[in-house]
Amino acid sequence: MARTQPWDPRHLPDLTGRTYLVTGANAGLGYFSCEQLVRAGAHVFMTGRSPNRLMASRAAIRRRVPDADTRVETMLLDTSNLGSVRAAAATIGARGGLDGVLLNAGIVHPPKTREVTGDGHELVFATNVLGHFALAGELLRPLAHAAGRMVWLGSMSTSLWRYDPVDPELVEGYTGWRAYVQSKVATTALGLEADRRLRAAGVAVSSVIAHPGYSTSGRTPGIVGVNSPSRLTRFADNLQLGITQSKEHGAWPLVRALVDPDIEGGEFWGPRSVVRGEPRRATASRITRDPEIAARLWQVCEDATGVRWDFARAARS
Repeated sequence: MARTQPWDPRHLPDLTGRTYLVTGANAGLGYFSCEQLVRAGAHVFMTGRSPNRLMASRAAIRRRVPDADTRVETMLLDTSNLGSVRAAAATIGARGGLDGVLLNAGIVHPPKTREVTGDGHELVFATNVLGHFALAGELLRPLAHAAGRMVWLGSMSTSLWRYDPVDPELVEGYTGWRAYVQSKVATTALGLEADRRLRAAGVAVSSVIAHPGYSTSGRTPGIVGVNSPSRLTRFADNLQLGITQSKEHGAWPLVRALVDPDIEGGEFWGPRSVVRGEPRRATASRITRDPEIAARLWQVCEDATGVRWDFARAARS
């Protein structure tokens, strides 16, 4: 798929015959990323941890996108649960090649006190980071088979709060905000490190990072079963009209990072004015570009998940 026209997020290139997986697909950025991909003709696996919410989001796409029925599938995948991650990856791997995976799922509003998953990991780090590291590693072969792409979800918060995740699971000094920012430092650093390792191993998979700017529910269209903000939320978010955008528009950089053939591994994408606007290439924060921090986080993820990315096998694909 070669792109010859200027990029228009409202009119994507034809994605017929391509297959993508999106985590956290039942609402917000994940839902709108799926809808935009399906509108362009792609086959999409919508994944999430709630079967009822997944069915509601799939039904919404079927209502809003003509002929979407056969091109949308749902699959249970809880990124905070490593068993769930492995099961979903095995199912996808058995289906053949995968053109891309959008590692979107995550906790944006962390609990006030530290919580631990059934696997024994801090909840935010497990959901936002460990599950996606394991999933991307387990999907390396189907991605390589299709010369596909993985997209990690970054955040502009990492440029404002430069937390070095020396204690990534925050055993000491937990705060919800620090847990969130550290998780985004980690996803961006890991996305860049993945690109370095994939290139070094000669694996035909690209790793890209994208962030949605400041995207809010109150600026987002109401969709039954997907987004139903209260009047108060609408009012509060509209007061920030100049610095916010809808989650529909927040999905634009994510989708472009996933499907634009002119994007190369290791790039970082976000809205034109940082907080809002059409997608453009940007520069990741300095702390996320530190190879030593990235290598340390990679080792942490390997030890925590037990997943070692099989670069050699993927290269042979």
